[in-house]
Amino acid sequence: MYRTDGVRVKTADAMYELMPFVMTKRYDACDSLTVEIDLEKVQDYVRKCRAKGIRMSHMAILIAASIRVFSRNPCLNRFIMNKRIYARNHFCISFVTLRPGSESDTINKIYFDLDDDIFTVNDKVNEAIDKVKDQGKDNSMDRFMRTLLAVPFLVRGAAGALKLLDKFFTLPRAIIDASPCHTSLFITNLASIRTDAIYHHLYEFGTTGIFFSMGKPLKRTYLDDEGRPFERKIMELGIVVDERIAHGQYYGRCFREMNGYMKHPEVLEEKPEKIVWDPDVKRELKWFSK
Repeated sequence: MYRTDGVRVKTADAMYELMPFVMTKRYDACDSLTVEIDLEKVQDYVRKCRAKGIRMSHMAILIAASIRVFSRNPCLNRFIMNKRIYARNHFCISFVTLRPGSESDTINKIYFDLDDDIFTVNDKVNEAIDKVKDQGKDNSMDRFMRTLLAVPFLVRGAAGALKLLDKFFTLPRAIIDASPCHTSLFITNLASIRTDAIYHHLYEFGTTGIFFSMGKPLKRTYLDDEGRPFERKIMELGIVVDERIAHGQYYGRCFREMNGYMKHPEVLEEKPEKIVWDPDVKRELKWFSK
């Protein structure tokens, strides 16, 4: 079936074709794990960038590392809808941003190209956050929610209609663009409110199959090769995934690879040598960005 946001996967193993019929809900297929990020390596890179006049952020480094992993492991960019497996024809990330001077927050959604380097990613992230800081500007998600809430009884009917369209047909591109739940990856930065990482649920509405939760800085004691203790500053990353998309070994390898990029962010300054495409995504369905 044609969708505006993806193409049907027809090359998946039989077991994965069957799994959505056994685990019909996204929250029924959640697996969770914690990845410890070496925060000292990340902070060293941030300082080097800022010494050059580049306003680099921890969030931008994490997103750039994630993009690089997605570019090499296309199964991560799949999703389940109506018991069928789809491969996205784009790559985007949604993340929560706290409004300045307020306890309320909003959600940004940014489209990226899979060959974006870390500086391109950082520019897109900073631009999105700067727009939120300008309290006179709302994003498409804010405007979409206000439209629904403006008319009495519209919310319940509209939500039901959108879920029905999304499940059995497809949503218009404009709604896909406005919905933060239709995304390759969802990130919440709990370090900004000095909170530990959590395992965030996956939304049943939309197509989100991977959720990252960034925790506040912590100190951990490790042993070196000679058994002597040493202390490192780390950041816990709480990860929740839809196990119907890929198996545990695949996820484990991908997140180890991502952690390697976090230890050496300078690798992300160059574009990837090669992008591995999902076999079911044809090249004429070019990944789009905004």
